[in-house]
Amino acid sequence: MKVLLVGEYSHLHNSLKEGLKALGHEVFIIGHNDGFKNFPVDFPIQKKWDSGWLKKIKIAVFKISGFDISSYLTYRQFLKFKKECSGFDIVQLINENSFYCTPYFEKKIISYLLKNNQKLFLLSCGYDYLNVKYCFENPDFKSVIPLYLNHKIDSKSFGNVLKFREKSFLRLHQFIYQNCRGIIASDLDYHLPLRENKKHLGLIPNPIQIEKLPFHPIESTDKIVIFHGINNDNYLKKGNDYFEEALKIIEQKYSSKIEIITVRSVPYSEYINSYNSCHIFLDMVYAYDQGYNALEAMAKGKIVFTGAETEFVNHYNLSEKVCVNAIPDVAYLVKELSFLIESPNEINAMAKRARAFIEEHHNYVKIAENYIQKWTEN
Repeated sequence: MKVLLVGEYSHLHNSLKEGLKALGHEVFIIGHNDGFKNFPVDFPIQKKWDSGWLKKIKIAVFKISGFDISSYLTYRQFLKFKKECSGFDIVQLINENSFYCTPYFEKKIISYLLKNNQKLFLLSCGYDYLNVKYCFENPDFKSVIPLYLNHKIDSKSFGNVLKFREKSFLRLHQFIYQNCRGIIASDLDYHLPLRENKKHLGLIPNPIQIEKLPFHPIESTDKIVIFHGINNDNYLKKGNDYFEEALKIIEQKYSSKIEIITVRSVPYSEYINSYNSCHIFLDMVYAYDQGYNALEAMAKGKIVFTGAETEFVNHYNLSEKVCVNAIPDVAYLVKELSFLIESPNEINAMAKRARAFIEEHHNYVKIAENYIQKWTEN
């Protein structure tokens, strides 16, 4: 089978690619490198006119005419790869806005992919029309939407979410929805809003390349190392403000017992090794399930503060913790961190359970088999 994976922003498609290749399939990725993360792609697309004075000119042109120069240049780059993007059995979009274009140019690219390949599928693993609609209509659902509703984050900073409420993106959603064979959710945060949707093909967990993430139990617990990786662009959306406030208290309370490592917006190749020495990994607070960074850290045997709500525990039928459910509550985070610092045996035990969980539910070859099954059946 020949597969084209469109877009990359979490290492999901790269890991799926390796799983599919292990099963004997031919796989390519087209898309952006996701900025500073610099993920590898086979057919790279650069977002041009996106900084400095060129960006100012682009914005001015868009305000006057509605024409987006960056989107046009992305479309021109895609046309250079159009032969390489033809003749596939499966095309899978990582998002409804995989190329970060305005809906007009996004639709032109997807139209070409539909015309020149067999089947199109859509992943729900980030913000999209249906997910954003559900979260606004259900403000008690654990998500980043209350940050905007409670005026903690402004509309400009929330633009990559709010765009999916615009009529032009609704029309883009309808176009993709009508032409794709189905939608696959990568975790519970995207699966739960889609449960009643007729195009939803179900949840396939994120694929993790286990052998590239060796489990190295840290025997010494004389000093507990806490890692906090920050993406400056998503600072509030990940709940980093709550983590930083909790760490200030923990540092005062356990100054001689802990070490805190903080990194900001580093490339993926550097980031993945920057937390090898830590015991505890702080990920995010607004989630039901784990994202990609959390899963890779769990594979390495780190105690991860991330989404692990009751829905997650029930879905995987867990009797013991494999990670710590994080919520936007400083006192709660301090309490959970304090327990672990004072209970090093639990750190070692949970680390082993975390690794076992990833091996059982996120093995990238098994996950690739699940994708093949969904693609073949639909």
